[in-house]
Amino acid sequence: MPELGVNIDHVATLRQARRTYEPDPVWAGAAAELGGADCITIHLREDRRHIQDRDLELLRQTVSVKLNLELASAEEIVAIACRVKPDQATLVPERREEVTTEGGLDVAGHRDAVARSIDKLHDAGIYVSLFLDPDPRQLELAKSLGADAVELHTGQYALSKSGRPQDDELAKLVAAGKQIRAAGLALHAGHGLNYHNVHAIAAISDMHELNIGHAIIARAVFVGLQQAVREIKNLIDAVR
Repeated sequence: MPELGVNIDHVATLRQARRTYEPDPVWAGAAAELGGADCITIHLREDRRHIQDRDLELLRQTVSVKLNLELASAEEIVAIACRVKPDQATLVPERREEVTTEGGLDVAGHRDAVARSIDKLHDAGIYVSLFLDPDPRQLELAKSLGADAVELHTGQYALSKSGRPQDDELAKLVAAGKQIRAAGLALHAGHGLNYHNVHAIAAISDMHELNIGHAIIARAVFVGLQQAVREIKNLIDAVR
């Protein structure tokens, strides 16, 4: 069954709205683990809009499950990752104007920068995943660049209407999953997944890791973070 990665960025977003010290994403990491998270995911952005360097440092010291750091192929951030050594680094695109990540990484257009980042992260002993759209042209480059895994961008699937539109998007993800596994890479997925649409993605053959953030934090407002994580973990575990 797939592992559950809980993205706790939005806990830091709430803290940064007031530039104060609460809620603390380090506490969120502990609560998510108690709820059954297999991985804690954070994104250290260049503009530091939510997760701060301090959060990364403390989470590296306190997280007992896998720590997955999302980052752009920016020299400063890659250097921080190589020093702190998360268990996994996921290279993602990043634009200052976006509210959240809007699509997969364009490895074809930024091949040299991505390759340099992968090499540096590997030299530091860090497992590397690439966040990509289900585009065969982009996916075929992942292996040649030396990535260990690909996280499929599920945003279009999550935004599509139920029925034929969503079925078509799911078919693209299933085909992409087969291409990734045929290349010998681990299969991950994330973006826009929630309690209503996660089942079909969790059921994709050889799915190894699902990263979910906003839906869990939104649910946690009403039931608490530990319970919110446990509920979605149960949905994923039900896929055998």
